[in-house]
Amino acid sequence: MRVITGIYKGRRFDIPRTFKARPTTDFAKENIFNVLNGYIDFDGTAALDLFSGTGSITLELLSRGCATVVSVEADRDHADFIRRCVDKLGAENSLLVRGDAFRFLKSCHQQFDFIFADPPYTLPQLAEIPALVFEHNLLKTGGIFVFEHGRQDDFSNEPHFIERRTYGSVNFSLFGLTE
Repeated sequence: MRVITGIYKGRRFDIPRTFKARPTTDFAKENIFNVLNGYIDFDGTAALDLFSGTGSITLELLSRGCATVVSVEADRDHADFIRRCVDKLGAENSLLVRGDAFRFLKSCHQQFDFIFADPPYTLPQLAEIPALVFEHNLLKTGGIFVFEHGRQDDFSNEPHFIERRTYGSVNFSLFGLTE
């Protein structure tokens, strides 16, 4: 796993082979961030990485200058790996929450400029995630929410949907909250 750009550009982290999580591919990550550059300036933003998995997106957000990055990961080993990666970078603007992402969504009182969610594609409650983000008012006005999901999922009828991007087998739906 590598950081694509920013202050930690080129840093690599070896993911333990025992991990169940699949990081967003470098190809998909690079392309979606190129698209996002047209929507948001990450410098100084508050970001949320739900279902953080390996921490690939968290590290990318830290590298791109986010003021704060909150990462939510339920798996203890994955959370420990993310913590070690962030420590290796020396980043102090990261908060790791080891816990259930759905519980976090329902109890969080903070708003974010950018939210990224990469749940397991087979998660039974997958379709509920976009609604929960907006019901609980987690996205700031002008903010962007990126939802990674399987090919068969279609969120184009959801409120706040902007566009869908596909890179190989990786699909992203983008949502925004306009004024």
